[in-house]
Amino acid sequence: MSASVDFQEAEYATERPLLEIRNLAIGFTTSNGEVNAVRNAHLTVMPGETVAIVGESGSGKSTTALAAIGLLPGNGRVAAGQILFDGEDISNASEKRMIELRGNSIGMVPQDPMSNLNPVWKIGDQVRETLKANGLPSGPDDVAKVLSQAGLPDAGSRAKQYPHEFSGGMRQRALIAIGLACQPRLLIADEPTSALDVTVQRQILDHLDKMTTELGTAVLLITHDLGLAAERADQVVVMYRGQVVESGPSLELLQNPQHPYTQRLVASAPSLASRRIQAAKELGVETDDMLAPSETGVVEPSKTDEVLQIQNLRKVFKLRSGLGKSTDFTAVDDVSFSVKRGTTTAIVGESGSGKSTVAQMVLNLLAPTSGKIIFDGVDTSTLNSKDLFAFRRRVQPIFQDPYGSLDPMYNIFRTIEEPLRTHKIGDKASREKKVRELLDQVALPQSTMQRYPNELSGGQRQRVAIARALALDPEVIICDEAVSALDVLVQAQVLNLLAELQSRLVLTYLFITHDLAVVRQIADHVCVMEKGKLVETGSTDDVFESPQQDYTRALLNAIPGAGLMLPPEVEVA
Repeated sequence: MSASVDFQEAEYATERPLLEIRNLAIGFTTSNGEVNAVRNAHLTVMPGETVAIVGESGSGKSTTALAAIGLLPGNGRVAAGQILFDGEDISNASEKRMIELRGNSIGMVPQDPMSNLNPVWKIGDQVRETLKANGLPSGPDDVAKVLSQAGLPDAGSRAKQYPHEFSGGMRQRALIAIGLACQPRLLIADEPTSALDVTVQRQILDHLDKMTTELGTAVLLITHDLGLAAERADQVVVMYRGQVVESGPSLELLQNPQHPYTQRLVASAPSLASRRIQAAKELGVETDDMLAPSETGVVEPSKTDEVLQIQNLRKVFKLRSGLGKSTDFTAVDDVSFSVKRGTTTAIVGESGSGKSTVAQMVLNLLAPTSGKIIFDGVDTSTLNSKDLFAFRRRVQPIFQDPYGSLDPMYNIFRTIEEPLRTHKIGDKASREKKVRELLDQVALPQSTMQRYPNELSGGQRQRVAIARALALDPEVIICDEAVSALDVLVQAQVLNLLAELQSRLVLTYLFITHDLAVVRQIADHVCVMEKGKLVETGSTDDVFESPQQDYTRALLNAIPGAGLMLPPEVEVA
């Protein structure tokens, strides 16, 4: 009898959800009263299962995940419902109990690397701290192993560097290493690969798959990449305005969405839209998803001049190697290309390939070791302070990290208005009108003006950064992963906005990105970088249809969802 009971109990344990959220409501106390961020939310994660939560910025995805690990902000609380972890209700568990669960039982990979890594601690020390806190071996080899598993090359040397010495993608990999270090039973991954190129993204996701298979680790994946959700998740949960509006098996839900909001998400997703592009290419026709030059009004290349010329650009950094010694690291090696006025050129490649370093040199934020950057016929290295001030108005950046590029002490109105005031454009009334117009353009309510960056989601902060870049009506915009933090609906809006502005103002874009589906949608020309070198360049059609290099083919083959069936035709509301 005892054996039978034990067998039944074991069978029940394997069927019991690892995480179950029932009728969850989360509220925030603000100066204007109680705000209901999540209402009646429900989801289930089984052992070894990957469940993706998708939805636009502000829909409650991250808030729901933070509640599950007990990391809501001080003004947030679980107002109703249950959060069951392995059968235990932890919705109102003590801080002591949550500390016991974090690490070995529940791991977390947060969204933003710069605000979640200690800037004055070396990366290795931060990994070591996690291992020691959970009673695991924490020697140099153990730290290097954890970093290697997260996709960091030369992990032993990288462990001795600080966060500011890493690219955005490398910082994200360090966060992933910390989250996976203790091999938790449940990993909550909040946009864990949004800053990663597709090849490293595949490496990280393959590692997550290996954990779920070998260790039974479950993954709660927060993402705006529907291609990734379709390819990697067993179940998908769709959230809209704090509520779960649809859930089910990933492929079934994304190929046959029932709720109008899910249909809009699928129709707007560039990772899935790229499949429609490929289908149209096979038929020899274009689709509405393509922003073809004739549709955007971009001037034909033969009729434009080269607004940017990059000539034999090289950048060498000094890296500390211990005992006061340093070694040379060549981040950009003899890169040359040109950008025609009124067109979009995309630079793609893995994290650490030199993309962002090129962008910073074009913006005159980094001095090249050698080579030239010619803007509108003038070598930017020869600009005096007055000319450089004028250059700043004509060339504006949209940076990758919306946390680091916005002043936390400025409200949104002051953040967007600052460049107008700095360049002495207009009076107070006209500047306020301009700010309101810019917020409308990036799909943010005008009430956002009085809020601060910490009160906005990551995607909302990125929209503010885009509005700020557009404030001076520049001629050239350097977009460094400008849409990587945006959900697919807002991403589509922003890409269409950029195309519309390009048409109306003959803007030029230099687009730094790892999202090849976005590149296929918006770029006229593509430059492919690998380990600091430019390995392939050409028109977007030529590079995507007939890549010449194995590295380029590997990037294209790693696009999430590239092998999926086309979703059904849906109407976008």
